Amino acid sequence: MLVTIPDVLTPDEVAKIRGVLEGTQWIDGRATAGDQAAKVKNNLQVPIDSPAGQELGQIVLRALAGNAKFMTAALPLRVLPPMFNRYDTGMTFGAHVDGSIRSIPGSGQRMRTDVSSTLFLTPPEDYDGGELVVHDTYGTHAVKLPAGHMVVYPATSMHSVTPVTRGSRWASFFWTQSMIKDDWRRHMLYDLDMSIMSVRSRLPDDDPAVVGLSAHYHNLIRHWSET
Repeated sequence: MLVTIPDVLTPDEVAKIRGVLEGTQWIDGRATAGDQAAKVKNNLQVPIDSPAGQELGQIVLRALAGNAKFMTAALPLRVLPPMFNRYDTGMTFGAHVDGSIRSIPGSGQRMRTDVSSTLFLTPPEDYDGGELVVHDTYGTHAVKLPAGHMVVYPATSMHSVTPVTRGSRWASFFWTQSMIKDDWRRHMLYDLDMSIMSVRSRLPDDDPAVVGLSAHYHNLIRHWSET
């Protein structure tokens, strides 16, 4: 399931993040890649232990906590602290699948990566190329969103970033361990929740249809949740 989420960050939040990133250190993105991914990865990243990166990550996490669409699409149990990358002209990331397990910095804990997220920080008119391309059983999806918008998709998906041919493409990226491990079940729950929201817009909350659908939704989460 691939879901785009508009306006995760406000224009002011994007400007603040961009301003801090303008003055921070960038390193070779292969520093955080696995063996296979490192061979096809050519970009820059803010170091994981960068104080500036950690501060900006908190801005993203606060925005996610208040975003209902992210919550229903990812059903998050744990969210890895967001990181930041950039693709300057000529940079790219070949086809790969994200590593299944990531260490949570400073905690000694590890988490499963169920959902991948890319939060765009550069207006699409400021660069050419740089599309996130996600391959799944339903075909190939090229994603290039306005600054502040985000896409979430299964971390099991093969994906790539096309070469940037003009300008520079900046983004935040991170992974989520979902309460619902299986993507198809998450997809069904997402569709059900969207339907519930549609029904609630036309019927009162105490209508039997609303109550019944909501009960099924929460009971399915209880049944499928791994927490």
